[in-house]
Amino acid sequence: MQEENGILKRDKWDLRFMEMAKLVGTWSSCCKENFQVGAVIVKDKRILTTGYNGASSGIKTCKERGECLRKKLGVEHGKDKQICYAVHAEQNAIIQAARLGVSVDNAVLYCTHKPCVICAKQIINSGIKLVIYDKHFDDKFTDELMSEAGVGLVKFDETEE
Repeated sequence: MQEENGILKRDKWDLRFMEMAKLVGTWSSCCKENFQVGAVIVKDKRILTTGYNGASSGIKTCKERGECLRKKLGVEHGKDKQICYAVHAEQNAIIQAARLGVSVDNAVLYCTHKPCVICAKQIINSGIKLVIYDKHFDDKFTDELMSEAGVGLVKFDETEE
């Protein structure tokens, strides 16, 4: 991203990586509409890992079960995030890097959705220095933690550079 008059504007690489995050999100096994989340971790214009929201290895997905556990139990949106078979896209991308022995220190994470506070904590501890996201969720605690840790959190700008 490039700064122009105090506003961060996307460049062709940001667009490419966000498009990749959106594509990866289509692989999601979440059966809830609008929750196809994808993440791409990038360093020096190179894709390190990707992740999408889906059940852990060896665990049946919501699609395979034919129902959303959160919906079935009446869990309110944004609450009790641990009550779900899925691992978040950001978490899966970080976990994939760990499994492959790939350092994400000082990397950029492109994500289709703003990270929740649980993902924010993992992003901070992984060494990722910038998160560029597309869809916004109001989560002030995520904002606070990312700011305090010095991790950039930027809403993707669809306008041309």
